[in-house]
Parts: sequence; structure tokens; C-alpha cells
Amino acid sequence: MPWIRRRHFQIFLLLLGGILLLAVVLMVSVNLWVLSVTRERIHHDVAQCPEERVAIVFGTSRWTRGGGRNPHFEGRMQAAAALAKSGKVEHLLLSGDNSTRYYNEPIVMWRDLRGRDVPDTLLTLDYAGFSTFDTLARAKQVFGVEDALLVTQSWHLPRALFIADAMGIGAEGCAAPEDGLQRSALELRAREWLARVATVGDLYIWQRQPRFLGPKELIDIPLVSDDALVDEASADTD
Repeated sequence: MPWIRRRHFQIFLLLLGGILLLAVVLMVSVNLWVLSVTRERIHHDVAQCPEERVAIVFGTSRWTRGGGRNPHFEGRMQAAAALAKSGKVEHLLLSGDNSTRYYNEPIVMWRDLRGRDVPDTLLTLDYAGFSTFDTLARAKQVFGVEDALLVTQSWHLPRALFIADAMGIGAEGCAAPEDGLQRSALELRAREWLARVATVGDLYIWQRQPRFLGPKELIDIPLVSDDALVDEASADTD
């Protein structure tokens, strides 16, 4: 009968509305959680970023789909070079996607930083940083990173810091410049809201594992001896 079908349709709409409302509440709640526990550790001026032995630089494509230089890549390279040259960090872990022979984010980052006069001895490449999750899991389990400065854009840092916390990495965030980000910025932030929800699921529900680990490759950062520091100080006063 028509009134029964209408009743069923009304119930369906109520259920659909309830599900959508629940999804919105869940997404907002998760994002507020991630933002609240990471906000105080995000530094928006590279010059004010804290000192740390290792900085993890997250990979991205050097070029946009339109063929122009990717401002995300440029900003991360600017920040990484500034941190290394100022002595705020002693080593840079360049982690990115190298899923095919034609796409190699770590090598591109390495070449760019060498072009900015960052010494090769300060650079370690991670070729299996297929995602933010993989980068941080490998930083801890493969490269032995216990504490790190995370270098990426401010919209990406809350999720990266949240994952670092779950991995047991003591992390601070250093926001890379975002000059040149225009039309795509809103879309990226909207996607990041969804990615944070997925991250909570990965960490606490599905127990996600990194795509590839492999053998340990501990980062070896030579310690400066007290004698070397004395010699350096004496040279400065000569």
C-alpha cells in the first residue's frame, strides 16, 4: 500500500540522516583530538624550530600535475636546507616513495639539497617511505630514530606528529613554508581531515603494519669529542 511504502521511505531517510550525522560527529571528534594533542608542538617559523639531532623530511613530487614546480616540495627543501645549514639538526632523513624506477622522491630530494650546498654526509635516504605511516614506522624500526624534528607543511604535521607519538618517537613539528599554495590548499586540507580519521583506524583498530621494513640501517651520527670542541674554540680565538 502507498502509505506503507511512504512509511518505509521515511524510516530509510531517518536512518540515513542518523548515519551521516554520526559520521560527521566522528570525523569532527577525531580531528579535534589529533589537533589538540599536537598543536603545541608545531613551530611555524623555521628559525624558531627546536634543535634536534635528526630531522625527518617527508617526500612529495617535485612537480605538480600541471608541470609546474610543486610548492610543497620547494617549501620542504627550503626548510630542510635551513635547518641543516644553521646547525639546528645534525642529520636529515629523506623519506619518500620509490615504488617504480621512474619515480624516486628520496633521490630527487637528495639532489635538490646537494644543490643547496647541504653536505652528503648529513643525508640518509629512505626509499620505502610510501606513506606518512611507513616513513615514521621505518624511522623508528629501521633507522633507530628515537627523537626527531618532522619537516612538512603545517596541515600535514598534526597527523605526522600523532603517528610519531604512537610509534614511540619523541617529535616536534617544523612547518615548511607554504608560499604559492592557492586553489589546491582547501582540497588538501579537506582530504587531510579524512586522512586523520583513517589514521586513527590504522593505529587503534586495524593495527596497520608498514608495507616494507627490511634490515636495520641505523643512522650513524658522529659525536663531536670534547677535544674537538676545545680545538674549535681555540681556532676561533686565534
